[in-house]
Amino acid sequence: MGLFKKIMLALAKTREALKRKLDALFSGGELNDDFFEELENILISSDVGVNTSVKITQDLREKIRKSKQKTAESAKILLKQIIETSLQVNPVEINFPAIITIVGVNGVGKTTSIGKLANYFKKQKKEVCLVAGDTFRAGASDQLTEWANRNKVKIVKHSEGADAGAVVFDGLASAKAKKTDVLIVDTAGRLHTKTNLMEELGKIDRIIDRENYGANKYCFIVLDATTGQNALSQIKIFKEYIKIDGIILTKLDGTAKGGVVLAIANEFNLPVVFVGVGETIEDLEPFNAKDFVDNIF
Repeated sequence: MGLFKKIMLALAKTREALKRKLDALFSGGELNDDFFEELENILISSDVGVNTSVKITQDLREKIRKSKQKTAESAKILLKQIIETSLQVNPVEINFPAIITIVGVNGVGKTTSIGKLANYFKKQKKEVCLVAGDTFRAGASDQLTEWANRNKVKIVKHSEGADAGAVVFDGLASAKAKKTDVLIVDTAGRLHTKTNLMEELGKIDRIIDRENYGANKYCFIVLDATTGQNALSQIKIFKEYIKIDGIILTKLDGTAKGGVVLAIANEFNLPVVFVGVGETIEDLEPFNAKDFVDNIF
């Protein structure tokens, strides 16, 4: 299945939820205060978030004023442009060798995303190694080992309950010795009331900085698209402990509120780097703002 078709299918629920409302709005004719108020309500109901919805609506109003465009069709074109531009914040280009730390709460699809990432880089003929840095959750290392075996990639792990920093240290040493292209580091996913695990993220980050062998360093947070605005609070908390470079958004195919992508970009100036568009190992794709907006509309 082609990439565009995968994204089209993944966004089906979001598109269906928006299309009827937007079609009705843009067929209304006059671009008056009621038009802009209704647009703002439509965006908010699609989990774009209040702040971002207000900003997009204000930007559209201003662009219409400056361009002297009066038709609903021209307003629709301008709205697409505004949304696409708003999604192109701080784009991430992954250069090799790369160390990618993966963070996120339990249940968002973190381990599965790591497995899919490993597959993605393997298809690019890259040497990949996984690091089982989640030594807290029972079975986490075993799950990651299954993904390593499935992808036929190396994995560095210790026993359950081991010091996560020591596992990461060994992973870095292995990657340096074997000239690994991509080192993907899993981390403990518990968030609520587990300050020690959050502080452990900072420790892991410092070890990566100290032992870095000249690799490019990235940190991606995995978010579940079906949780909507709750995803924003997760980013906020993780950013207190570690620098986040981008988002891996899972379960985009399972929600009618894909507008959260816009809220993420605008609230935190963070790009969505990869999106989960299905259940198979192949269904993690680089995010493309133009494809996303074309499909939404």
